[in-house]
Amino acid sequence: MASLSMAPVNIFKHGADEEKAETARMSSFIGAIAIGDLVKSTLGPKGMDKILLSGGKGGTVTVTNDGATILKAIGVDNPAAKVLVDMSKVQDDEVGDGTTSVTVLAAELLREAELLIAKKIHPQTIISGWRKATQAARDALREAAIDHSNEPARFRDDLMNIARTTLSSKLLTHHKEHFAQLAVDAVLRLKGSGNLEAIHVIKKLGGSLIDSYLDEGFLLDKRIGVNQPKRLENANILIANTGMDTDKIKIFGSRVRVDSTAKVAEIELAEKEKMKEKVERIINHGINCFINRQLIYNYPEQLFAQAGVMAIEHADFAGVERLALVTGGDITSTFDHPELVKLGHCKLIEEVMIGEDMLIHFSGVAMGEACTVVLRGATQQILDEAERSLHDALCVLAQTVKEPRTVYGGGCSEMLMAKVVTDLANRTPGKEAVAMESFAKALRMLPTIIADNAGYDSADLVSQLRAAHQDNKSSFGLDMSEGTVGNMCDLGVTESFQVKRQVLLSASEAAEMILRVDNIIKAAPRKRVPDHHPC
Repeated sequence: MASLSMAPVNIFKHGADEEKAETARMSSFIGAIAIGDLVKSTLGPKGMDKILLSGGKGGTVTVTNDGATILKAIGVDNPAAKVLVDMSKVQDDEVGDGTTSVTVLAAELLREAELLIAKKIHPQTIISGWRKATQAARDALREAAIDHSNEPARFRDDLMNIARTTLSSKLLTHHKEHFAQLAVDAVLRLKGSGNLEAIHVIKKLGGSLIDSYLDEGFLLDKRIGVNQPKRLENANILIANTGMDTDKIKIFGSRVRVDSTAKVAEIELAEKEKMKEKVERIINHGINCFINRQLIYNYPEQLFAQAGVMAIEHADFAGVERLALVTGGDITSTFDHPELVKLGHCKLIEEVMIGEDMLIHFSGVAMGEACTVVLRGATQQILDEAERSLHDALCVLAQTVKEPRTVYGGGCSEMLMAKVVTDLANRTPGKEAVAMESFAKALRMLPTIIADNAGYDSADLVSQLRAAHQDNKSSFGLDMSEGTVGNMCDLGVTESFQVKRQVLLSASEAAEMILRVDNIIKAAPRKRVPDHHPC
């Protein structure tokens, strides 16, 4: 009988790499915890900002404390770190806020799991305990949620508190009253539709953040054509995406030979006639305003001016899409059947001055909920961060209008969930209880990090908060303006139930997924073959 060789057998292609068991698990933990440590200093109302400098020539500078923006900008190679980055993006797309909280909670759960695995507790036992803990925490959060949707005045106060709480950890914190009012007014105009496309944000350099305002209408950052009416009442608008250029002969895929320049002039004249006919077909729709996504060249612009039609060119795709939405029109490319074309309507189109720029203002649009937020600021970085902060607030408010339940912030909800999970662990026999205890500890780390970032004694504050919750003061949380424990109900520190629930579920699911890994296999890199036949 032939003896089996004891030499290791490599079944992978040359260049492929494999990490097994403890090595793979440690690699995952280290990557995920590093991502959590990267963003945790931005958590809470006293969190710090990061400067992101893009590579390449003339690298752009971004100053932000938004977790999703930071994680999107950094390139990560560790597979577990990529899971956390993707989770943060989903949180941003789903509810708009809580991107830092969800990353930090997932990282803290994995930090606790690392200690449990060192004590020889099996990953499946930890996952089983975490699942029970997640369910208990979710039930506790649901019971603690408050719903004022039947009382419009109190619900508006809830929305204002949520907007203030969301903005308090952003750049806009010093003007949060102004921007909270602006965001709530914009979202309530949507009348429950939650369609944030109807809220257009325009950034204009100059002035200060407090000069930002909400305009009830639609602003387009373009100019009206030469010698055309600058003000229109009861406008019938045709929104199009069509070529309006006659400056060059366009006979595609062919070459034209002529024996004199007169023949070239004839072709150009034919092109002009063709364009004149197209303009007449457009005017026959009974319009007094034409907005095109593409350029409108001099000759068609002159024809529109003669017909007394306002023509606006090069309205970018987002602008055209949003205009079609708010004016109730369709984007058209052909003009042979005017009866099939749906025109947009608005009561008044006029030019307005913002800073040093002239913009076109559409008021009395068909979609009454449409509005524009004009942001002012000293630098482009401030404007970009203000837009991100306002976007987070608008997303959270739109979610709250759909799911009106609210919970208290300031670490209150996390301590409430941690208390319920600890009580469950005390009643549970076996090793699962240790996993539940670790879940509660990870939840308590969120208020700890918030206090640390504000420069307060986190051990003292969190122990006071824990004692208050044991004493059934379930609305108590951290007051970061005073550095004490306070009643979140009195302070108006309110958060959306939807955001908190999503943070809890996403973090536990991502941590569980990473904990299940016991092998990482990297494919062999593709060989670079020299190109002997360059085109």
